[in-house]
Amino acid sequence: MNHWHWQPWSLRSATAAEAHHRSRARIAETERELEAWVELDPCADPTGSGPLAGAPLAVKDIIDVAGLPTRCGSQLRADAPPADADAVIVAAWRRAGAIPVGKTVTTEFAYFSPGPTRNPAALDHTPGGSSSGSAAAVAAGHVPLALGSQTAGSVTRPAAFCGVASLVLTPGRFPVDGVTGLSPTLDSHGFFTAGVADLALAWSALTGEPDPALAADRPPRLLLWTPPNLELPMRDALTSAKEKLRTAGATIDPFPDDQLIAQVTAAHPVIMAYEAARERAAELAHAPRLSEQLATLLRTGANTLRQDYEAARTFASTAADRLAEVFTDYDAVLGPAALGPAPTGRQATGDPVLSRPWQAMSLPAVAVPGLRTTTGLPLGLQLIGPHNRESALLTTATWTETTLLPT
Repeated sequence: MNHWHWQPWSLRSATAAEAHHRSRARIAETERELEAWVELDPCADPTGSGPLAGAPLAVKDIIDVAGLPTRCGSQLRADAPPADADAVIVAAWRRAGAIPVGKTVTTEFAYFSPGPTRNPAALDHTPGGSSSGSAAAVAAGHVPLALGSQTAGSVTRPAAFCGVASLVLTPGRFPVDGVTGLSPTLDSHGFFTAGVADLALAWSALTGEPDPALAADRPPRLLLWTPPNLELPMRDALTSAKEKLRTAGATIDPFPDDQLIAQVTAAHPVIMAYEAARERAAELAHAPRLSEQLATLLRTGANTLRQDYEAARTFASTAADRLAEVFTDYDAVLGPAALGPAPTGRQATGDPVLSRPWQAMSLPAVAVPGLRTTTGLPLGLQLIGPHNRESALLTTATWTETTLLPT
């Protein structure tokens, strides 16, 4: 395995000027090998007001940043002009004090066809996708904060594969104006940091809510989700985590309805394909210039009957109502963030199946890093919380990460 020296760094670890100097130096040192970026802004001002005080920010290249093109990882957008304005979410991060320093690699239109990015934890393994460059940029120490998006597993999976933390927001929590999306009801904002405490700090800066990490003072009540077909390293890690968390005082009960999750997992790709075919209809007209993965998705969606789409939407909504009842007695669902560690090679980005049900039910999710295989590859867990309860979920995730981290 081709290991690489890598070290993510905290939002709390440097002044703005120091952080930008460190960012530029680390990118110059490693980007030729990592290939996480598609565009760097040479004019990024290293000063900033707000709680994040000028922290360098990477932005996935489906999200508009004023003055930089949005190419979406596609040859169809190779000649895209610079964006006239920031996406709404980028403007919100600027108000929080973060400074965009460039655009990171995405899979083609945030679907499956991968870009060139390597995994900093193991260069011969995929970094995951679709937010490949953003996860890798944080894991490699290029920036302490990076933006992604998730429609299936595009934030949670790369976080798990690269060994960093991520938060997927409830769909609709922030507008998606200025984002080139796939599926209006499934598309979510997300972001990456080195660890969960930094997610909490960033969330507080973005929203003005109190830092959720400061409330992590009690063991949570968790439901353990153990999906089928997990690879052995992930199954062992999940068992070990359960035992350690329970020993520390957490209540952990088995998830009560695996069949429900299997059914809503099957509903997700129906919703995604139907909406993507309409959201990206202009691209479907140029199908020969698209990857076979994306062209197939769009053709499938174009041929999906509206009644099948509506049935899938209705089932996902019913499942979400059922889970809302379950959450009255529990803080979060604990489960694996991916089937196993990052697969070898960069021809594919891994399977998003373990994020599909939660995305279909419009639930926020935190990827918790820190676990490893015996050969050192990252293994990520995920915590899923109630609709629009990101702060409470981050509190639970902070306690979980602190308990699981080696002392």
